[in-house]
Amino acid sequence: MEAITEFIGRINGVVWGTPMLVLILGVGLFLTIGLRFMPILKLGTGFKLLWSGRIPDKDKKMKGEISPFNALMTSLSATIGTGNIAGVATAIFIGGPGALFWMWCTALVGMATKFAEAVLAVKYREVDDNGNHVGGPMYYIKNGLSSKWAWLGTAFALFGALAGFGIGNTVQANSVADALSSNFGVPTWVTGLVLMVLVGAVLMGGIKRIADVAGKLVPIMTIFYLGAGIAVLVVHAAEIPAALELIIHSAFNPVAAQGGFAGAAVWAAIRFGVARGVFSNEAGLGSAPIAHAAAQTNNPVAQGLVAMLGTFIDTLIVCTITGLAIIVSGAWTSGENGAALTSFAFSQALPLGNYVVAIALSVFAFTTILGWSFYCEKCVQFLFGVKAIKPFRILWTIVVPLGAVSSLEFIWLLADTLNAMMAIPNLIALALLSPVVFALTKEYFLKKRETEAAEQ
Repeated sequence: MEAITEFIGRINGVVWGTPMLVLILGVGLFLTIGLRFMPILKLGTGFKLLWSGRIPDKDKKMKGEISPFNALMTSLSATIGTGNIAGVATAIFIGGPGALFWMWCTALVGMATKFAEAVLAVKYREVDDNGNHVGGPMYYIKNGLSSKWAWLGTAFALFGALAGFGIGNTVQANSVADALSSNFGVPTWVTGLVLMVLVGAVLMGGIKRIADVAGKLVPIMTIFYLGAGIAVLVVHAAEIPAALELIIHSAFNPVAAQGGFAGAAVWAAIRFGVARGVFSNEAGLGSAPIAHAAAQTNNPVAQGLVAMLGTFIDTLIVCTITGLAIIVSGAWTSGENGAALTSFAFSQALPLGNYVVAIALSVFAFTTILGWSFYCEKCVQFLFGVKAIKPFRILWTIVVPLGAVSSLEFIWLLADTLNAMMAIPNLIALALLSPVVFALTKEYFLKKRETEAAEQ
């Protein structure tokens, strides 16, 4: 096991080196500038489209299986999870408060990345042998680029199929088992078995059942968790200005060791801020567009405007609340790490704060397992066809309890490594297909202005 961990650690050091950070932030910044900062400027438009598209519009015979709202909820179900609670805490524990600043930067440019991913996913989606719409990086590489790039789509599907078992399955099950064990004394194997039964029950219903469950659980639990986080900030309101100053300062200056905090260099803040930011909002990974490809819409840009909200909600709202709670409470110097650090921060301000975090983490991680099962399934389907769907669902369900009783450190390392390997083919494709995104976006807003002018 030590040899395997060391080997994966070496790969991790390569794939998460300077080139990867430059690629993620560079492609995001390139798309942001190419779109003339539209994702940031049109946030309001995105929320309007989200609300108006919360119910499938059967009258207009839209192509797709689920409403735009449920497509976003499915995407959020896979992103709002361990990364928002344990991931943010790990980034601050290793990289210091400045890591939160770099998470923000990743999210700001990540909105353009997520927008482009969804636009291309809807533009180049296909209908499979079961009559369902399928899409994502493997399909926009296959249908949008020349045949010489076909290997890139296969590489994404392969890495995506493998990454799902790390980021979307075992990491989530492990975090739930750890949270319930430390807070409620539930044995990890019991948590694993219960999760396995629940996941299996939902999975057999396919994307419609997954989307339906996500559409109900994700909004409720997000509001519940944010409410508790805001309560923590209210209790420590006087410390918020100093915390923000510390975050900005630490993003560009090394942080000395203090209390249980070992100290951190600027590189650590950047590296873990970007890595955990991507782990949390998944902008650039190419996972979310797989869900958005199933949305009931005839306009790629409209779905892109809805999709980019995922990054905004996930990182700039949920992760910010978690990070600020950890810093203003002083918990970041306690020596705790992961979900235990977030629980400690909440318990400092709220009587039952640790239980709030445990419950939120459990529900978020459960929905993440569901959302990622769909992503992973579509990667497997791309590689082996629709006949592989049922065997995959059985395998995915069986792996859940194994993750619950495995080593957290090894699982995080594996998930981190697979994330990067999955992102590389997608980011290359986004750069190559960016002219398509820019042209479709320009056409969409031009027609919108003409329509509004005609109505006036």
